[in-house]
Amino acid sequence: QVQLVESGGGLVQAGGSLRLSCAASGRTFSNYVVGWFRQAPGKEREFVAAISWSGGSTFYSDSVKGRFTISSDNAKNTVYLQMNSLKPEDTAIYYCAAKRLVGLIRVATMYDYWGQGTQVTVSS
Repeated sequence: QVQLVESGGGLVQAGGSLRLSCAASGRTFSNYVVGWFRQAPGKEREFVAAISWSGGSTFYSDSVKGRFTISSDNAKNTVYLQMNSLKPEDTAIYYCAAKRLVGLIRVATMYDYWGQGTQVTVSS
């Protein structure tokens, strides 16, 4: 059974940094994409970033490009999201998710597996 477990969320002041981790287990992810999504209260879940597990190709939303960096440690089966220059509008629950490499990467409904989420709160 596939499990994705996020960690690293918390409360930070605007301009600060956090690093989220997503530990994956239960299968081989060599042909998978791992993505980060976020959902703020009253808003739809939105794409943040994604990485192809085998090739390392990365994808970002325009709202985080240049501030967030996604990376993977294949030996640890873990994907990271380094978040710098955080803004109050980055406040949300952050989820990691996994899907096969084919198909749309930025669409939440295309993902098969989800973690439980971790809260990120950025104060002004």
